[in-house]
Amino acid sequence: MSEAVFSGPVEDRLAIRERIEAYSDAVFRHDAEAWIACWAEDGVWRLPGIDVAGRPQIKAAWQGAMGAFTLAGFFATPGSIVVSGDRAKARVYTQEILILAAGGVRKIVGAYEDELVRIDGAWLFASRAYNVLHDEKA
Repeated sequence: MSEAVFSGPVEDRLAIRERIEAYSDAVFRHDAEAWIACWAEDGVWRLPGIDVAGRPQIKAAWQGAMGAFTLAGFFATPGSIVVSGDRAKARVYTQEILILAAGGVRKIVGAYEDELVRIDGAWLFASRAYNVLHDEKA
């Protein structure tokens, strides 16, 4: 997706935005159950240098990462949502403010390229590919 495009039924785009917001809220609250509920069973989380597939593995990887932070502020802004039937693609920009358990602060700007699927009426992440755009450590 090279340009900001919002297309497809408004109701679906709103539901996808709410999924993105639920994901962010779960990060803030360190709520692993709410966070993993955003994913399809066979979802794939693509991070720099690693792909994690399946809900149990994704949840374990996230819990491992979150253990390094006493606070994870995660702000997400959709740049694009394109819905086609029961599938959608989205681009989501993120800003993270991470308070490290070991001391210090990390500020990250990133972008997700997402694929979502509607399962039993709910939009879930089938794939999230994350790219770090800026990483600052203080």
